[in-house]
Amino acid sequence: MKLVFGVFGDPIGHSLSPAMHNAAFSTLGMDCVYHAFRVRPENLEKAILGAEAMGFGGLNLTVPLKETAVKLACIKPDPLAKKIGAINTVVFGTSGEITGYNTDGLGAKQALLDAAVEIGGSKIVIAGAGGAARAIAFQLATDGADITIINRTVERAIELARDISDATCPEKIRGNGLSGLKSLLKEADVLVNTTALGMHPNIDTTIATAEEMHPDLTVFDIVYNPLETKLLREAKEAGAKTVSGILMLVYQGAEAFRLWTGIEPPVELMKKTVFEALQA
Repeated sequence: MKLVFGVFGDPIGHSLSPAMHNAAFSTLGMDCVYHAFRVRPENLEKAILGAEAMGFGGLNLTVPLKETAVKLACIKPDPLAKKIGAINTVVFGTSGEITGYNTDGLGAKQALLDAAVEIGGSKIVIAGAGGAARAIAFQLATDGADITIINRTVERAIELARDISDATCPEKIRGNGLSGLKSLLKEADVLVNTTALGMHPNIDTTIATAEEMHPDLTVFDIVYNPLETKLLREAKEAGAKTVSGILMLVYQGAEAFRLWTGIEPPVELMKKTVFEALQA
């Protein structure tokens, strides 16, 4: 009998995780299968306990379940996930314990390292204040970046900055409104977009234009559908370095794979699989 893994979310039909993980399992000759399951927040605890009861190998959680999961009595979040306040990976232990992790920040960090970004000391502007922004900001702040979080609702940006400051380095984290983006980009080393601007079907929207960017900037858009967002096209026009959201998707998935199996995943194959799925 195949060992089952899965991703819970709502909506979930768009997920590329099944293609990515099933390709990895197949290549490694593992008798495993990965499926997507639609689960609403109010049913999450029952779904997780049901998966455990049925002997699932592990789970991923996506929107809108990550913040809900950290509040559930059945899951023990690891220290990083507890600080972030969100869980995207669930591991079922052999002694009945269920542990929650957050691999989003690690995925974003590896994507930036691939682009030869020196995170420590870099001035990084993060657009958005949701779950992904929270995970990325915590990780990059821990690695020594100077971070400004911007959001349409400035109070949310300030609140997130305060939460991260309490856990990391207060003088290097601040919140601001979207109206301050233009001036912030003049001195920024990295721009990370965690908002839905530019995501299919609203592909002609962007948080910044070429005129607002500069050639020494690295622009990382975690949106991966479309493959090249308007923000990344604008960044290229400005001569800036670009980082695709596909890399974060793959690297956070690869870290989850390691947590579940203890086996090194075929990362390059996972990248290739996701690229091909988006181009199909």
